[in-house]
Amino acid sequence: MIVARFDVEGVVEKPDVIGAIFGQTEGLFGPDLDLRELQKSGRIGRIEIQLESKQDKTTGVITIPSSLDKTSTAIIAAAVQSVDRIGPCLAKVTLEKVADIREDKRKQILDKAKDILRTWVVEESPSTDEMVKDVSGVIRSSDVVEYGPERLPAGPDVATSASIIFVEGRADIVNLLRCGIRNMIAIEGTKIPKTIIELSKTKETTAFLDGDRGGDLILKELMQVAPVDYVARAPLGKEVEDLVPKEIMRCLREKVPIEAGRPMARPEPVQVVRPPPVQLPPELITKARELRGTLEGVLLGADKNEIARLPVSELAGKLAEYQGVDTIVFDGVVTQRLLDLGEERGVKLIVGDRLAELTRRPPTIKIMTLPEVAGPPTV
Repeated sequence: MIVARFDVEGVVEKPDVIGAIFGQTEGLFGPDLDLRELQKSGRIGRIEIQLESKQDKTTGVITIPSSLDKTSTAIIAAAVQSVDRIGPCLAKVTLEKVADIREDKRKQILDKAKDILRTWVVEESPSTDEMVKDVSGVIRSSDVVEYGPERLPAGPDVATSASIIFVEGRADIVNLLRCGIRNMIAIEGTKIPKTIIELSKTKETTAFLDGDRGGDLILKELMQVAPVDYVARAPLGKEVEDLVPKEIMRCLREKVPIEAGRPMARPEPVQVVRPPPVQLPPELITKARELRGTLEGVLLGADKNEIARLPVSELAGKLAEYQGVDTIVFDGVVTQRLLDLGEERGVKLIVGDRLAELTRRPPTIKIMTLPEVAGPPTV
């Protein structure tokens, strides 16, 4: 990218500047380095001019993108700098810089490639997830660090991240690293280390625990000694270290405030208050069938017309942006957070793929599942 500044003794316009550049450099170095020919072949891009006129003087910046080699680009830059008249006025062109923007572009491409790879690993089918986990285990395990005086296993970003995840052991750390998660630390037992207590005072914290009695005990201990903000649990009977990436991301998306968290192994019965049954219009049943397997959701008004279509991961966060939402149909898990938000927004019906463990069902909301509305999936 060639960048040059020009100063003109008089008032000129953009066509005058471009005309001066082409006119005064034409024929200097033959057809191979002629600006017009280079533009036709795409080796020189569109010449951009920014200018400002004040008190009978014009100043501005010339920007010329080039895909030539460094030597040819330097010759073009020197030729542009040789322009001494623009329109009828004397002018001075000063080269500010010749920058190689390819390095920035390479960095952007590499960063995008990392995001694509991370998403690919998370969203792939379970069989592929298992293969990725086995093959990448040797590399990812090397990212585990030790943190605090107790030398607790942790991810490499635990010290710098504003939010962290508490897990039970080192194997959980390794499994989360395979998903690209790097801000976690292991408790290593039911006795909560002092490092965990101190971290919970200064950072937003999520306890991600196994779905068994051990996870219940650790959760009870955490709630007594550390101000943890959220709790996420592996499915009942499963351990975090055994989850595939898709299950890990789903559990973390469905985290609940610590006040709503409680032991999973022996849940208390929930008092269910159901609203009266509703008649479902045919267009709602059609929507439910269309959404299966898409990981998307739709917001519908009272007339059952579509207000918005969103990824499931954005549904709870963006619900407040839309007015008049009567019904939510989505290919995901109905969580307590979504129900509470729906109650605040006056939602009457929520249809999801399945239900999470709920502590309260709002009496004003009818809750259904996709199989109830659309029937069993077709094979």
